[in-house]
Order: sequence, then C-alpha cells, then structure tokens
Amino acid sequence: MGGQAARAAHSTRNAWSGVLFGVGLIAFIDEAVFHQLLHWHHFYDRSTPDVALVSDGVFHAFSWFATIGGLFLLADLRRRGALWWLRWTGGVLLGAGVFQLYDGTIHHKLWGIHQIRYVEDLLTYDLTWNLTAAALVVAGIVVLVVTRRSRADSRRSRAPGSSAQRA
Repeated sequence: MGGQAARAAHSTRNAWSGVLFGVGLIAFIDEAVFHQLLHWHHFYDRSTPDVALVSDGVFHAFSWFATIGGLFLLADLRRRGALWWLRWTGGVLLGAGVFQLYDGTIHHKLWGIHQIRYVEDLLTYDLTWNLTAAALVVAGIVVLVVTRRSRADSRRSRAPGSSAQRA
C-alpha cells in the first residue's frame, strides 16, 4: 500500500506526528528565544534562580522528547509511503498553537508560574502571545479539516461502484 491510499489509512498518525512536533518546536523556540536569548523569564519564576534554571532544563527536555517523538512517527510514515505533508503541517500548526495558548493562559495567568516579560503593562505581550496562538490553532484546524475532506473523498472514490472505479 502506498500513495493516497496509505496517506488516507494513516491520516490520524500524520496529524498526531505533526502535533507532537509542533508542541516540541514551539516549546523549543519559547525556551531558546524567551528564556535564553532575551532572558525575559524562566519556566518557573516563583523560586530561586537555581530552581528557575533547573525548571528550564526540564522544560527543554520535554520539548525535545515531543520533537523526537513526532520525528519518529514522521520517519515511520515516510517508510510506509504514507507521509502526507499537508496534513502533517496542519498538525504542527495545531500543536504549536495549543501549546502556546496553554502556556499563555494556564502558565501565565491561572497558575502564574511566569509571565512573558516582567514589565508594568503586560496587556500588549499577553494579547500578542495569545492571539498568535489562536491564529496557529485556527490555521491548524483549517488544514486538518480540509485534509480530512480529502481523506473522505479518497475513500469514496475507492468504494465499489463509484465513478472512479468504473473509469
């Protein structure tokens, strides 16, 4: 089995591979840019600098586990001839957006374990962070829905008695 049939059969795996990679990718970007380069925050800022540094290390390990897990699934899909780049990309966008939205709402606001940046007026930073996350989520959902329709179309065309079967 290969090509369109293999992609349709492994549609869910393509999406989940992308989601895992997206979570890992956005977590890595967050850690590299906001924690290390800009020094705006640590993963856990409610303790000593040593605890903050250790929390960054644990966060970094989590991001790499998600990234590597997503890439192992990607390699398996490629080996099977079932890799569906567009659906995978939809998963990446969704995973990145959901993680960023979770970080911006749960970590920053509900639990208060860190802020994006420690300044007097956080509104601009919070809006930018969360609206970007929402845009990623919407884009990912749109791509996944469009590719889901493609999957349904490919199943219909393979059904006995369909016009594709008769041609």
